[in-house]
Amino acid sequence: MRRWLAVLCSALLFTAAGTLRADEYSDTTELFRNAGESADFFKHCYGYAVFPTIGKGGLAIGGAYGSGRVYEKGAWIGDAKLKQVSVGLQAGGQAYSEIIFFEDQRAFDEFTSGNFSFSGNVSAVAITAAASASAGTEGSTAGASGGKKDATTSGQYQKGVAVFTIAKGGLMYEASVAGQKFSYKAR
Repeated sequence: MRRWLAVLCSALLFTAAGTLRADEYSDTTELFRNAGESADFFKHCYGYAVFPTIGKGGLAIGGAYGSGRVYEKGAWIGDAKLKQVSVGLQAGGQAYSEIIFFEDQRAFDEFTSGNFSFSGNVSAVAITAAASASAGTEGSTAGASGGKKDATTSGQYQKGVAVFTIAKGGLMYEASVAGQKFSYKAR
């Protein structure tokens, strides 16, 4: 059983850690720009961090990993890494995209300080959108499409931060305690 968990987590983390093309960041940002209420956050936020693919897997103990870019007033200023460890009732694997909006400079500066994490009371709004994923000997791909009619979202800032996710593929049952930790490196 532990071997299965190790293989699952390794496969998901390898997929998420794979080389991301510059247009994957643009494509993911566009998904969130076109998906319901998350579009409004671009107009009024100080900055945001976008993670095109986060791989997540677990069986009682789980983990997640993803690479992202950080934007201040629309300009790419650095890179971020997301790591998550979770403990609780969970099984399966999943890939998703995530965007974190920063309401003001204070929230942005807190994130870019280099060691930021979410407390248990911060929640993400899951955007409902069409998604597909495939894996094969040539590699793996995942994609999602979202638009106003595809998305059902609602969100607001909590302590200067708003988080949205779009599922890309996989199946995961989870009722766990998890905390995302972020690192930041200026460009």
